[in-house]
Amino acid sequence: MSQTLTTLGPDWPCQVKAPGTRDWERTAARWLRDLLPARYAGYSPLTRHPVLLARHAQLQLQHEMGAVRVALRTARAELPTLGIAESVIENTIRMYAVELDQLNRLARGVRLITDALLADGPGAAPRRRSPVQRVP
Repeated sequence: MSQTLTTLGPDWPCQVKAPGTRDWERTAARWLRDLLPARYAGYSPLTRHPVLLARHAQLQLQHEMGAVRVALRTARAELPTLGIAESVIENTIRMYAVELDQLNRLARGVRLITDALLADGPGAAPRRRSPVQRVP
């Protein structure tokens, strides 16, 4: 297990098998599907094409990160007007910060999986970058 983590890096999702191993794409697709709202599970283009699924997961995460950033940026100004206590506001800000870290970690995992899928896909010799904007 530590050998795999060392090879794949700390951002590789532990639920996904290493590229090249049996069923790795199936485990990647399952992990990626779990990042999306449940209603997306029935869309055949996403379920049949793991690279498309990875692209959509990256877009979904980018939008979630944007929402969390707005919530962080506006919490101190808007939450008091809703009658939220200062202690609750502070806890909420900490929660948003933790969530933003988690979303960034997930986005890095999606990028790694996307790169691995592109490397294993048809005509894999030229590695193309995903058209999705990269998140630092």
